[in-house]
Amino acid sequence: MNLPLKEFGPIKAVIFDMDGLLLDTEGIYTEVTATIAARYGRTFDWSVKQSIIGRGAGDLASYVVQALDLPISAEEFLVIREPLMRERFPAAQAMPGAQELVRHLKAHNIPIAVGTSSSSQSFGQKTTLHRDWFALFDFIVTADDPEVGAAKPAPDIFLTAARRLGIEPRDCLVFEDSPFGVTAAKAAGMTAIAIPDAAMADEKYAHADGILRTLKAFVPSACGLPALDWA
Repeated sequence: MNLPLKEFGPIKAVIFDMDGLLLDTEGIYTEVTATIAARYGRTFDWSVKQSIIGRGAGDLASYVVQALDLPISAEEFLVIREPLMRERFPAAQAMPGAQELVRHLKAHNIPIAVGTSSSSQSFGQKTTLHRDWFALFDFIVTADDPEVGAAKPAPDIFLTAARRLGIEPRDCLVFEDSPFGVTAAKAAGMTAIAIPDAAMADEKYAHADGILRTLKAFVPSACGLPALDWA
């Protein structure tokens, strides 16, 4: 279901989340977390997953360890998880419409940035197959950036991106797939469009300015951006 966008002024810059929005990495996170859970006789399912999408690594690890009652610490969970993800991330594929929209905005000189809860190291692994079009972004802001004090749902990542782009937060549009990310974007004073996982309910995105089920449903001209004729 696509909810109509609320009225908002012309957009001057676009900031993209990465995981589950530009790149299809959520399946990798699910597979790895389920593998770790199984080692301890636990089952990682949607009831837990829906509550961790978009969380920073530390917050995510604490939630999973507590929710699944794992006999390890959050720190140990992250240590176990790291090599499993490092092995899989380089094969991450692009989400539908992601590359086309990024190339379109860049071709029309619209300032664009990535604002991700991933670390810079993880970002490098995930973008292995996509270096060419990720090079088009004006800035990449990761969770371990020295100017980022707190991960999403805090607004730091998006505010840092806007500052580097030289655009006022109120003139920025954020694309996010997680409720936490939408919360971060709204806390930053930005317009937020949610592109949720197919299994996520619309009501979790009541605070978004619009909900689309794919980036390819986005109509740039509706918010003052150059028109795009999707293939």
